[in-house]
Amino acid sequence: MNIASAIEPRSQYVDFWNAILVPKLNQWRHVLVGGLSQHSAKVFPALALGSGNNVLDVGCGWGETTIEIAQRVGPTGTVVGLDCCGAFLDAGRADAEAARLGNVTFLEADVETCAFRPEYDFCFSRFGTQFFENPVAGLRNMRSALRPGGTMTMIVWRARNDNPWLMLAKEVVLRHLPPVKEHAATCGPGPFSMADTDVVAQQLHIAGYSDVKFKRIDAVVMVGRDVDEAAAFQLAIGPAGEVYREAGREAEGKHEILVAALKDELRKFVRPEGVMMGSSSWMVTAQNPG
Repeated sequence: MNIASAIEPRSQYVDFWNAILVPKLNQWRHVLVGGLSQHSAKVFPALALGSGNNVLDVGCGWGETTIEIAQRVGPTGTVVGLDCCGAFLDAGRADAEAARLGNVTFLEADVETCAFRPEYDFCFSRFGTQFFENPVAGLRNMRSALRPGGTMTMIVWRARNDNPWLMLAKEVVLRHLPPVKEHAATCGPGPFSMADTDVVAQQLHIAGYSDVKFKRIDAVVMVGRDVDEAAAFQLAIGPAGEVYREAGREAEGKHEILVAALKDELRKFVRPEGVMMGSSSWMVTAQNPG
């Protein structure tokens, strides 16, 4: 497959992911995968995948969706899982090898700049495109990987108010810490950058797609096996984690106060299976008209 094998040049967002976020995300993989998979599980039955298809999985992370797609397309199909974080891909390669899948390749690259040939029947992304530095450029480059008539499906978060699993903790933390400064280091536009369907539809049309469709996906996700784990998760990951990280020493000095405040709120969501909170996404589908 004639695509780049390295990130060149690396953007500030890619560097931030690798240096700051990957270690935290790896630590909380068991929580994140359980939550994110609730959304892809509702999307996968509707994907237009067939035996022998060639598929590109963009922002594949640890590769769970890549492996599931590989099983769907069978040994006559191929799947490339692409991500800008090499540590994620190491886990994906190990899991694919354990599953004895010979039709999977993992590639470290930035989808916004990677050079593709139009050889894929299907392009998929679960919660990856919303971090594009230039959404139109990234979406257009994904389309360049598709054969004429190929399909792109991405899952992106809906509005902040529809995702208390991420936003409630931020509200709690902001009672005790200052908001993040405008020019703070960041992973990209952020998890809610593709929540507005009008904006996303326009981006996709500018990028050359046709037949754009949106479908709402709701799921209750576990943010921790108990309130202690859930509070620790929120201070490490997502909007609340960003506020905590940027506050530095002030956050460290108020750590116990923050944990107590978070646990008070999170107790409302305790269920037998863990701390369960609401989340909501869009399944976005579009075609490459050729």
